[in-house]
Amino acid sequence: MERIMVIGVSAGVGKSTFARRLGEHLNIEVYYLDTFYWRPGWVEAPLEDFISAQKEVVSHDKWIMEGNYSHSFNLRSELADTIIYLELPLRVCLYRVIKRWLSNLGKTRPDMAKGCNEKLDWQFIKFIISTYFPRKKEMKIKLADLQKSDPEKVIVILKSKPDIEGYLLSMKG
Repeated sequence: MERIMVIGVSAGVGKSTFARRLGEHLNIEVYYLDTFYWRPGWVEAPLEDFISAQKEVVSHDKWIMEGNYSHSFNLRSELADTIIYLELPLRVCLYRVIKRWLSNLGKTRPDMAKGCNEKLDWQFIKFIISTYFPRKKEMKIKLADLQKSDPEKVIVILKSKPDIEGYLLSMKG
């Protein structure tokens, strides 16, 4: 495990926390896609810059990249030797998003671009609710297709908090 993608069913599933902890256990640098995608004030980076930043990272021997961003999924998945997918219930994801917002009011999280203070609005909540089940279905197919096309690729699916904790414990060096 040297080139690792951490993806999940939704915001709030714990991708950033998981990736940070995994990076600490494996001593591999973690890159958060949100830091490439967003500019200060929640302005989207040009797609070309976003892709270019990821190409720079995947050129390294070792990396952990956290985030979904479907328009660059293939760039990362083709070069990753391990894909870790987190899938917790929708209610847990929503609870965590609200908790994260309350914990970080007026601050920028370490896994977010500078100048993007934590925010939560109805549009984001709606996005989480409306994409959760379609993404769950889509990821099952996408991961199965990846496994078929590259049987050597390690795909790890973690669907509960005990599974996630157990996996991280098994990675401690």
